[in-house]
Amino acid sequence: MPGLTSEREKKLEAMLFASPESVSLDKLAEVLGCDIPLTRNLLDHMAETYKNQNAGILLQETNNSYRLYTNPAYAPEVKNLLRKKNRNNLNPAQMETLAVIAFKQPVTRGVIEKIRGVNSDRAVNKLVEYGMVTEKGRLDAPGRPLLFGTSEEFLLFYGLKNVEELLEMVQLEVPQDVETLQMSIENEDET
Repeated sequence: MPGLTSEREKKLEAMLFASPESVSLDKLAEVLGCDIPLTRNLLDHMAETYKNQNAGILLQETNNSYRLYTNPAYAPEVKNLLRKKNRNNLNPAQMETLAVIAFKQPVTRGVIEKIRGVNSDRAVNKLVEYGMVTEKGRLDAPGRPLLFGTSEEFLLFYGLKNVEELLEMVQLEVPQDVETLQMSIENEDET
């Protein structure tokens, strides 16, 4: 099966490999000297080529930016090489906190704690440490509390292009008591 065939694809691959962060489609097109539709077609072909070859790396689009990442099939070997904390081992409190942040973002610790009913400092701190959650600014309210939201790492880890894709995937039936709590929290946020 043929690999990357065009010189432009090879240049894109080199740029993405060298970048520690995702690179916007606009920036890739600018550096490559191509228009955006052609650059997107090249990237789509690259992603399909990696996928069809079950390559060690894959190409992920997230919020109209692109990044190379390790094929999950080879994650155990990479994990052993890097000896990094595996985010699959999030404890229940961290998973619950991550879910609250993912669906309510941007959200303050106070709102997270009201929803969960317990102190969430440790869970939020660990999620920030793991790179799954990031600070998104401050709420324009007394005390100016930090706002948290999911990170690009979160999207990559779960194979999502954006947070809206997560919301489309999940259909939740919310019990009445949680709806009441959510309405009271939203009312507090407005004051």
